[in-house]
Amino acid sequence: MNMEFERKIAIPMEVKEMFPIDAAVQTTIEKKREEIKKIISGRDERILLVIGPCSADREDAVIDYILRLRKVQEKVEDRVFIVPRVYTNKPRTTGDGYKGLLHSPVPGEKPDLFKGIITTRELHMRAVKETGFACADEMLYPENYKYLDDILGYVTVGARSVEDQQHRLTASAVEAAVGMKNPTSGDLSVMMNSIHAAQRPHTFLYRGWTGHSAGNEYAHAILRGFNTKGDQTFPNYHYEDVMYLNELYEKSDLKNPAVVIDTNHANSNKNPFEQVRIVDEVMRYRKFNDNARRLVKGFMVESYIEDGCQKIGEGIYGKSITDACLGWEKTEKMIYDLAEMV
Repeated sequence: MNMEFERKIAIPMEVKEMFPIDAAVQTTIEKKREEIKKIISGRDERILLVIGPCSADREDAVIDYILRLRKVQEKVEDRVFIVPRVYTNKPRTTGDGYKGLLHSPVPGEKPDLFKGIITTRELHMRAVKETGFACADEMLYPENYKYLDDILGYVTVGARSVEDQQHRLTASAVEAAVGMKNPTSGDLSVMMNSIHAAQRPHTFLYRGWTGHSAGNEYAHAILRGFNTKGDQTFPNYHYEDVMYLNELYEKSDLKNPAVVIDTNHANSNKNPFEQVRIVDEVMRYRKFNDNARRLVKGFMVESYIEDGCQKIGEGIYGKSITDACLGWEKTEKMIYDLAEMV
């Protein structure tokens, strides 16, 4: 193998022993996970809102942002259930660019994966302790999931990973609800097959062990738009798209039919300011049709303190260094408006 090995990394159990969660944090995580599952299954009619930066780049700004969400959550908690995005891994289409806190705990500096593992675990732990939220993260690398499996409230499998067998099998063992995105091609059969696999029990190889999963009946769809071969983007959040997804669910034997609408990425053509309009449109047709109301459980929004994005090294506090985000003032108004439409 043409690879240079630098160091052996501590296994998840060892990292958890070094940075354990206490009983209060564990209780919070379990409670929040159950609330999310109730929303996905329709036992709770609140709207799920998974919201936050495209990627978590610096701890102080991320915690500041989540504390702001905390104040808003207290005012809308009877209608909107907020799950902060603390995405510590950043998928790259070409492999180039910032790959997230896991790779680079200090953006722009040399990668340090062990320090990255510690940084991501400490950030998620701090978010729970200081804000009372259980956060979301993307399962970009299935074998790394065990470093955070005891502290996440919600998990996603991304558009580039949803067809991968190891992601599907690992999702079947995740205790939190898992959202499976449609692939970048837009082929919804790929996503539905992934949900099917995640909802079933499996025996598979994981971190050198034979593992047995029970299946995750709260695995569900996320619509994020799609790209053509010419890289032109097309949305799939419209009424007709959701009705088609509803038909696919009706033809399946999947449990807890549900979809979360990703308002950025190809759905907005990466224009973060379109996210407000998309939320409004979906909530309007959700009221028009009972099937849409039952199927659409919530939204995924990319938002941070400042509008837009910046290059690494510019040093603007609370501004994304990856995809452009909706700033705080617009975000706050959007959440209050959303609560009024529930």
